[in-house]
Amino acid sequence: MAFTRATGKHRRPSKARSRAAGGAAGIAGLATVGVVGSIASPAFAASEGQKHTPVQQDAKMSEVVGGPISETLDEQAYTQALRAEQAKAEADAKAEAAKAKAEAKRKADEARRKAAAEKAEKERDAKLKAAREAERAKLNAYVAPVEGSYVSTGYKQGGGMWSSGSHTGIDFHAGMNTPVRSVAAGEVVEAGNGGAYGNNIVIKHKDGTYTQYGHLNSIGVSVGQQVKAGQQIGLSGSTGNSSGPHLHFEARTSPDYGSDIDPLAYLRQHGVKI
Repeated sequence: MAFTRATGKHRRPSKARSRAAGGAAGIAGLATVGVVGSIASPAFAASEGQKHTPVQQDAKMSEVVGGPISETLDEQAYTQALRAEQAKAEADAKAEAAKAKAEAKRKADEARRKAAAEKAEKERDAKLKAAREAERAKLNAYVAPVEGSYVSTGYKQGGGMWSSGSHTGIDFHAGMNTPVRSVAAGEVVEAGNGGAYGNNIVIKHKDGTYTQYGHLNSIGVSVGQQVKAGQQIGLSGSTGNSSGPHLHFEARTSPDYGSDIDPLAYLRQHGVKI
């Protein structure tokens, strides 16, 4: 009697194959007994032929139970385990990607914050520098003593009105009580009656030069006071040896009479346009 085995493809080793192998071995044993019995006693084999039929059916059942069905269950379990591993790997990858994204965002935010702080600091430093330069410019700035005026009498002009025989300064056209300004920052070293100059002010500047303002109607500063360029120090007038309201202005190398230098050249040298 011949026995056949159902065939099929197996994807991987499993317990089902072992069970199937065991079932096949049992079937082979039964087949051997049947062959031996046929050789020894053909009549017995013929008479007992129908008794072997259930054995053949049992072998087939055993093969079905231990073979394809078990292998299908193992395949399902393997597939489920593989899918679980894949799902875990995907979840881990997503978590890692989210973590990397969050870290990248944190670094980007930190970089933006740092850049903004550096920009603000640079802008603040630039403003401070500009303020210092502006203050320094004011300290070094020079202006005309009477705004919008002009020179009515030049330097060293001769005449009997001056005791030295010539004009030791220049006169600026100015009506009565016109504001008079310090031409530069400095310290007031004289403020009061100056004889022929009438009410006058003398200021020492940072470069060591002096300027003098004469014939004032009123004085608005006192000795020792610090003044800035363009600061009002008095009002023009016609006090002292004067023929009418104006401002007598001198540039000197010392606070004393006789140390005068060309005031117009002095102002122009310091950027004053007259």
